[in-house]
Amino acid sequence: MLNELDKELEARGLDFVRYADDLIIMVGSKQAADRVMKSVTRFIEERLGLKVNAEKSKVDKPKGIKYLGFGFYFDSFAKAYKARPHPKAATKFKAQMKKLTCRSWGVSNDYKVLKLNQLIRGWINYFKIGSMKGLCERLDSNIRCRLRMCIWKHWKTPQNRAKNLMKLGISRKYAWSTAYTGAKIAYVCQRGAMNMAVTKERLTRFGLVSMADYYAERRVTC
Repeated sequence: MLNELDKELEARGLDFVRYADDLIIMVGSKQAADRVMKSVTRFIEERLGLKVNAEKSKVDKPKGIKYLGFGFYFDSFAKAYKARPHPKAATKFKAQMKKLTCRSWGVSNDYKVLKLNQLIRGWINYFKIGSMKGLCERLDSNIRCRLRMCIWKHWKTPQNRAKNLMKLGISRKYAWSTAYTGAKIAYVCQRGAMNMAVTKERLTRFGLVSMADYYAERRVTC
């Protein structure tokens, strides 16, 4: 039925994009947008017999729009609007990532990395047309920190922590002082010996996919 709407918008010479019942119509001014909103709403409700959700329908600039998980921003270098993951999409990703790196989740770190890789690949493949290099780098840092915390907890005792830190190249004195830091897990894993021992390269060898690297590989420039 919405094919009829597509035909109507094409006949009017309007620029639009539609996925299922999500629709964006692009015009040059707020006055034109208000006019098109009223006429298209009338067409949908009177000609097609469908109800337009007034709460979700609005006139706005591109930067105020969320569409299929994407937000939009003005690129001052390209002099054009570009897509990127909407902040709500990034927040949802972080929530999923935190569940997969929960220290109390009783699964192996191997399994956590497996599930993280599935989440990362799926998310990047969906948003690969967006501009998100900086976002991927920040999320990478957060993921690595949380995995370090999982590894730190897995080592359990100060003796075992010191032993493993020394195996990973940390000096004996620094390893033992870090091992007895106490319950400051986040502090230990955000900087210092744990950061030096469990590097990005080591986590990559462990199997973790880097969001930034995978995005650079899969990115599609529109």
